[in-house]
Amino acid sequence: MSAWNSFIRGFEEYLKLERSLSDNSIGAYVSDVNKLAVFCKNIEQMPEPDKLSPEILTAFVIHISKAGAGERTQARIISGIRAFFRYLLTENVIRSDPSASLEMPRMGRKLPEVLSVYEIDLMISAADMSKPTGQRNRAIMETLYGCGLRVSELIHLKISEINKKESFIKVTGKGNKQRMVPVGRDALKHILLYMSASRNKTAPQRGFEDHLFLNRSGKNLSRMMVFNIIRELCQAAGIKKKVSPHSLRHSFATHLVEGGADLRAVQDMLGHESITTTEVYTHLSREYLRENLLSFHPRAKK
Repeated sequence: MSAWNSFIRGFEEYLKLERSLSDNSIGAYVSDVNKLAVFCKNIEQMPEPDKLSPEILTAFVIHISKAGAGERTQARIISGIRAFFRYLLTENVIRSDPSASLEMPRMGRKLPEVLSVYEIDLMISAADMSKPTGQRNRAIMETLYGCGLRVSELIHLKISEINKKESFIKVTGKGNKQRMVPVGRDALKHILLYMSASRNKTAPQRGFEDHLFLNRSGKNLSRMMVFNIIRELCQAAGIKKKVSPHSLRHSFATHLVEGGADLRAVQDMLGHESITTTEVYTHLSREYLRENLLSFHPRAKK
């Protein structure tokens, strides 16, 4: 294993210094290459990295598949192996890349859980307005669904970023990129009700004066707190689906596309860099239409 250890250490340094990857990414890549090294150790005349053939790599992929690795895990391991051999090419250790012929497993795109408009209404109505947190929780639901925000965007939303006159909010998304998102009438109404009622009764701690949604200690909410709020509203509404804050973002986008919204506009509102990311909602819309046909058309029913 001495040659393998030497190459893997060099690969690790390459990922850190040349690729500037995070510690987690480096650890994942190195772990994947170590799996290949262990596999090769069990082969007669254990081949070193510069002696591996495409056939051995294919046998390795078959091995991890039989060991129970799912398609996504296989794809990640293959990506790590390919990165390793790109490094060996860069270092002139090998002249050709034996991993070039490896095929990625075909993965079906997992469609997100989507709530119906009726289910959204049930969850919103489940907010207990008799409790001090009731108005806040309703405003959170209205904002997540009405604006399609990520939970990280919601918990950092600032009062100063709400344009009441123009009905827009300024959202800071991934990579600190900012975008303007229209806020619907109901969402804005309940945000203002929350601000004038329960939020005014909570003394914000230093540094959180401008945060819109606060916990009882006067700090911004955590992601887990928002998750728990959504889960409790889901249970109170009697909904059996596995619902998270992200389900409301998916529902926001799906309902827009179903209603005929322009895909580019939906892309801008969601803050997607690529239109291909947004296109998943056209697939959801088609699935929604298909399910309705099968459920309600007299010639489609069984």
